[in-house]
Amino acid sequence: MKNITVLIPTYKRIHALTVTLTSLCFQEENAFDIIISDQSSQHTLEEDPSFITTCLLLKQKGCVVSVLKNLPRKGLAQQRQFLLENASTDFVLYLDDDIILESYVIKNLSYIIKKQKIGFAGNAVIGLSYKNDIRSHQQTICFWKGKVQPELVEPGTEAWQRHQLHNAANLLHVQEKLRISSKNPIPYKIAWVGGCVLYDRKKLLDCGGFSFWEELPEKHCGEDVLMQLRVMKRYGGCGVLPSGAYHQELKTTVNDRNVNAPEVLAI
Repeated sequence: MKNITVLIPTYKRIHALTVTLTSLCFQEENAFDIIISDQSSQHTLEEDPSFITTCLLLKQKGCVVSVLKNLPRKGLAQQRQFLLENASTDFVLYLDDDIILESYVIKNLSYIIKKQKIGFAGNAVIGLSYKNDIRSHQQTICFWKGKVQPELVEPGTEAWQRHQLHNAANLLHVQEKLRISSKNPIPYKIAWVGGCVLYDRKKLLDCGGFSFWEELPEKHCGEDVLMQLRVMKRYGGCGVLPSGAYHQELKTTVNDRNVNAPEVLAI
């Protein structure tokens, strides 16, 4: 029985999206379906041969891919809420449309979130172009000892500085140095984690989901950060090593970052 839905918001990134979907074809944990929320007004995903072939391969492996149009655009938070409202499984994996996953990612995130009984577990993304950029001053890591606990993390606090660990290829350097194996995933403390996050859907809904989109202007950022801070405050959340999520390092589609959700709305 499938208990995970992969939720992918996308906008004008059909080729990157297809690469992301290809990595989903080879997950060790394959009991999931996929919902894509497309806000590309000038492109139809189902007309692209590479996208079609990848979806057919996923279907052959037992995964249903649904493509939903979500127009007009009303901002990132509304896009994520739209996806959430179309999911009904116990867990939802929010996955950006420009990520490549190692085969163990969904299996390990699922293992940690169930074992810890928390709100979310995520793999922060690694930028492989920074592989030779060693930033030792940003590689401090604090592992959870025992059960992951609810935690209040706010902008400007000491805990907020944990976000530096997710810069560049810091995670890659840490997990290689500590020889962390994908066969033994380990939870660690975070400020937030972007790109690849598995939520307990009921816990996410209990914290309001992304319904706060109506309180934000269309152009905003940080909606995923705010949601994680709220869930972490009530139910706990963590990052997981090793991370097997790699950023394709495309130019952002969010150019206006003047309104940052965690800075304008209460946690």
